Amino acid sequence: MYRLTAPCLFGLEKTLSFEIKRAGGANIAMKDGRAFFDGGESVIAKMNITSSVAERVQIVLGEFNASDFDEIFEGAKNAPIEEFAGKDDAFPVAKGHSLSSKITSIPAIQKTVKKALAERMKKKHGAAVLPESKDTLPVHFLLQKDVMLLTLDTTGASLHKRGYRSRSGEAPIRETLAAGMADLAHVRSSDLVLDPFCGSGTILIEAAMKQLNIAPGMNRSFIASQWDCFHKEIWEREFREAKERVKNENVVLFGSDKDGEAVKLAEENAWKAEVNKYIRFEKRDIKDFEYPKTSPNAPVKIITN
Repeated sequence: MYRLTAPCLFGLEKTLSFEIKRAGGANIAMKDGRAFFDGGESVIAKMNITSSVAERVQIVLGEFNASDFDEIFEGAKNAPIEEFAGKDDAFPVAKGHSLSSKITSIPAIQKTVKKALAERMKKKHGAAVLPESKDTLPVHFLLQKDVMLLTLDTTGASLHKRGYRSRSGEAPIRETLAAGMADLAHVRSSDLVLDPFCGSGTILIEAAMKQLNIAPGMNRSFIASQWDCFHKEIWEREFREAKERVKNENVVLFGSDKDGEAVKLAEENAWKAEVNKYIRFEKRDIKDFEYPKTSPNAPVKIITN
């Protein structure tokens, strides 16, 4: 069992908590824009594959006071990085933020954390040199109010990058936010979902995926699935079960926009997401909006940005 954390956009904490419970996570604690929970490798895999609102899934390496560089160094030096990284693995301090803290220089923090982790790795593996030539295990940090949260990223590219939106129109909405809006609207497979300002189609695509129980990460890869410290068969099982849970429902969604190029882009994105046969897009100004004439008795939900 690991202590895990998953950040999300503000306002989506309730949805994230539900997704963690569904994935088998335990001892959930919510903070603004972040969840902490316990789980094994199957929970890590399932959250990466199935969560619609988490931005990434991380293993907590440590949380400690960090009001100066000495505290940062000593705190990072106590992080059990060797439990995951082998002697030849790379562990870059890839990403970090400093909020309301005395120390604000991100490059200086990255250098200090890296030095501390390298010193620990050399001691644990009895090595003078670390090749860092094999797997990559990215380390992230959040320094907030002089307290540092040090984590190991299991995701790689952020979870909002589903893979279906290589291009977007003006003012694109993030996929995780669109999924959260669909969840807050309690979208069900029996609903008729409309977006009269559909843009590149993100809200409708995420709503369709929710109606059909398509796991957002079902068709992408995750960095932790390749680590030697994890088990590939667990990840393969979670991918397989996610595909088996997809529903074969007769759902219909409608999107319109006055921008013809945006409509073409929405159709392209829906095709990449493999939900194009469920969504009907058309060029239409909002002043000409009318309810679809199909399924007159279906509950109608308008979700728009």
